[in-house]
Amino acid sequence: MTQAPTVLDVDRLIDDRRIRILVCCGSGGVGKTTTAAAIGLRAAERGRRVVVLTVDPARRLAQSMGLTSLDNTPRPVPGVQAGSAGSLHAMMLDMKRTFDEIVEAHADPDRAAQILANPFYQSLSSSFAGTQEYMAMEKLGQLRRAEEWDLIVVDTPPSRSALDFLDAPQRLARFLDGRLLRLLIAPAKVGGRAYMRVLNAGFGVVTGVLTKILGTQVLRDVQTFVSALDTMFGGFRERADYTYQLLRAPGTAFLVVAAPEPDALREASYFVERLDEERMPLAGLILNRVQRPPAAHLSAARSVAAAETLEAGAPAAYPLAIAALRLHAERMQQAAVQRRVAEHFTAAHPLVPVAEVPAQPDDIHDLDGLRRIGEAFAAVNGSE
Repeated sequence: MTQAPTVLDVDRLIDDRRIRILVCCGSGGVGKTTTAAAIGLRAAERGRRVVVLTVDPARRLAQSMGLTSLDNTPRPVPGVQAGSAGSLHAMMLDMKRTFDEIVEAHADPDRAAQILANPFYQSLSSSFAGTQEYMAMEKLGQLRRAEEWDLIVVDTPPSRSALDFLDAPQRLARFLDGRLLRLLIAPAKVGGRAYMRVLNAGFGVVTGVLTKILGTQVLRDVQTFVSALDTMFGGFRERADYTYQLLRAPGTAFLVVAAPEPDALREASYFVERLDEERMPLAGLILNRVQRPPAAHLSAARSVAAAETLEAGAPAAYPLAIAALRLHAERMQQAAVQRRVAEHFTAAHPLVPVAEVPAQPDDIHDLDGLRRIGEAFAAVNGSE
């Protein structure tokens, strides 16, 4: 017999003033953004100063909070019943704007203008692989250092790449220390005879090959960008490492969000195992859209049998009763399937606490809907 999982007490988690960062991760379509928003709202209405940061470009967070749009600046959420202590802000990561802010903050005005106008920088800051994850680390670090909020809720992208930001410091270090990058920087860092020695050592050959591949102008743009940005590289690495260590600190907690479906829980297992490998503090699993068995104790089999008996005898006389019996049977069967799938996850991860959120009759699109989700967190633990 499968052991029942430990219940995740979400209220206790968000009431713990030592917890300053909550990271929600999970696959797409499981209600992760809604969960992050509901946690943020409940924490604010229980007295926390909260900002919800979404790295997911979808508009669900803004819609559920009654905002027309979100951008790279935290916006206050109206309608929060937080009293005098709590507050709620929301924002959506703009990776290019975040990159621009870093350049503007860590370079003198002339150097910053040179970098921002560089075509290679404009491409890198908008679409270069890994930029979004690194900028997410930067923005999280900025929010934490600001000390304006005592709880930051992060809504990560809806895919396995949601945890790619954990690799950002290492990937950045490999990029900054790469041999090709060092060669590109070399002309700006050496002069006279030293520069000629670099050329004689092979830089001219490398440049010639790259020129054929990229074109003269593109290579010149890359070299100009790298030279301009070189003085900022140390700060990039230091801030990325700071945020990485922040994520591993006791003040951070990760929540894996899933639905009671095989694919979603397989992804949840991946997240749980990856977080364990990285020694990140996992708080537990939030299982969304759980179908609760109907209160009536009639089994699915008996319900189907009763419906068939009525259909065989007098179907025209009892159409509503027949439909109700079949719906009851369907819900019982669905609940049983979900329970077996969830038990499989629990058997593989018996130490992971779980909070279940019942399936809602309608889509969540406003603060009242988010409050219902928050109340479901509390009801699971018997505190409502």
